[in-house]
Amino acid sequence: MIIQLEEAKLKLSNIKNQVKEYGITIKIDELRKTAADMDAEMESGDFWGDQAKATKHLQTLKAIKDKIEVFEKLKANVDDTYDLIEMSIEEGDDSNTEEFLSDVAKIEEKLEHLNIEVLLSGEYDRNNAIVSFHPGAGGTEAQDWAQMLYRMYTRWGEKNGYKVKLVDWLDGEEAGIKSATITIEGTNAYGYLKSESGVHRLVRVSPFDASGRRHTSFASVEVIPEMDDTNDIEIRDEDLEITTHKSSGAGGQHINKTESAIRIVHKPTGIVVGCQTERSQLQNKETALKMLKSKLVEIKIRENLEKIEDIKGEKTNIEWGSQIRSYVFMPYTLVKDARTGYETGNIQAVMDGELDGFINAYLRMFVKV
Repeated sequence: MIIQLEEAKLKLSNIKNQVKEYGITIKIDELRKTAADMDAEMESGDFWGDQAKATKHLQTLKAIKDKIEVFEKLKANVDDTYDLIEMSIEEGDDSNTEEFLSDVAKIEEKLEHLNIEVLLSGEYDRNNAIVSFHPGAGGTEAQDWAQMLYRMYTRWGEKNGYKVKLVDWLDGEEAGIKSATITIEGTNAYGYLKSESGVHRLVRVSPFDASGRRHTSFASVEVIPEMDDTNDIEIRDEDLEITTHKSSGAGGQHINKTESAIRIVHKPTGIVVGCQTERSQLQNKETALKMLKSKLVEIKIRENLEKIEDIKGEKTNIEWGSQIRSYVFMPYTLVKDARTGYETGNIQAVMDGELDGFINAYLRMFVKV
């Protein structure tokens, strides 16, 4: 058992160096100085004069302090565990070996998570995510697959401590959904989920086929960041086609029996958004317009265009050859990402929201060696 402690000590010695490198990567000294300067700035008498600016300042300061605190806690944890293991080795006491090995494993896991977070440096990576689901051709099969994806991402959000909110839902004709939209709220939600945008392919024995034949279905997942500042986007009333309908919820449950649900078509781009979960038609319209603006801003940034009139919604065929990932239930079980090559045979875990392996593999593609 003492040998195991020696190995754990050596491993922690390497981890110490990795933590030091992580501190250099996130520029920990600069973060500390920035936090101190921002704290001092708050002491000025006119700090609260501009409420919006002050709020933005506080949000930025909190994000910086959170990053500093995470680093300092990890460093202290590594140092303390190293000292305790070293003391146990010197005293020949191996009674806490299992506990120490567990602690080292948790430290490794935490460091891996932080190294992945470093890759989330995009302008909107920290934002909430708006996630929409659309079935491809194939009727009931594809609509059922779209609902399975809705459940998968909802589970992922809940497992990772995010707030998941249903925004819009349109029931399928026999089963599944024609479309659905959720928001996943929390730090780095978009940064993690941006990798999931694209076409997802399913191969299974259809529960809707009496002959028990194998079917291939497609559905698309669209992920965009929820934008806070969309004031520079102007939308003309004449460019909008607004309709109302009765709300319905996941599982066919009615949320509101009145026609308070809103669906908006932006005529110049063909973008469609909807909202049904707010308390009134006006609130649903406001939320839907915010989503529309977020989509327009995201496309504008992506295409680097100047005028709204030039923005066109991205058209992706939801069909064979365009998928980013395949989910095979039959004749074997396998989920494989076409971009990274990452795969797993535990398809049930994936459908229950275990997506971190796929997300991390995608983010690692952008590590500069």
